[in-house]
Amino acid sequence: MTQVLDCEVVQTRSGAQAVRDKVSGELMHPVGPLIESQRLYVESSRLAVRLQQSSGAALVVWDVGLGAASNASTAWRCSEGLSAARRQLRLLSFDRSLSALELALQPEHARAFGLEGSVGQAARALAEHGRHQSAHTSWELRLGELESTLLGAVAEPADIVFWDPFSPRANPELWTCAAFAAARRGCRAGATLHTYSGATSVRAALLLAGFAVGMGERVSPGKYATCAATSVEALRQPLSRRWFERLARSSAPFPVDAPPDALERIEVLGQFAR
Repeated sequence: MTQVLDCEVVQTRSGAQAVRDKVSGELMHPVGPLIESQRLYVESSRLAVRLQQSSGAALVVWDVGLGAASNASTAWRCSEGLSAARRQLRLLSFDRSLSALELALQPEHARAFGLEGSVGQAARALAEHGRHQSAHTSWELRLGELESTLLGAVAEPADIVFWDPFSPRANPELWTCAAFAAARRGCRAGATLHTYSGATSVRAALLLAGFAVGMGERVSPGKYATCAATSVEALRQPLSRRWFERLARSSAPFPVDAPPDALERIEVLGQFAR
């Protein structure tokens, strides 16, 4: 493993430990890595149900923004803990750095980040060798810049996408129409995408990239995560015409690469039909 230099473990206001990136100053899962990954990603995506719906081909999860492996390790535990017949889970984790994972794997931090026992062994193998395989779950690392690594993963289309990079303020290039279009091209029919951000510009970018978009889990009072899908039927709470009307009045509605006619393109989408 490499020496960890660009991140540190801090205690948040909630009392949970979290990794802080020293360059951007941003926290990974500030409410607590185990809580957020379970609620916003594993439960929201109905991972356990979808693993048990069929005994056919593996269920593929693209874990965009590996970080300290909170989302991927929670998905790993979900897969390994199922007792009934289930599909294989195939995890593909994307990131440009392993610093956060290497820090979370250190003995003094592993328990706080849920990286003990078999899942800790799996995460350590991922960091050291780029992959790990168990009877029910495979986990593979795609290290590098997201544009190229997503392109290389198109041959293994996603059923579920966990989109969890740093915020649009810190990583604006990962919240653009182009970034989400790359994700959309890698999704098979029926796929869903889950992210903590409820920003208007993020939801607009997802819509412009070809996703249907809806409300996700509650993050804090008045704030909700986002769920996107290849079809509006897969969403529990699609964005409504009322949301579109707020978009039309917003002072910062679109990402930097939105086309000039972005509002018109969104208005004619089926989920906003009057």
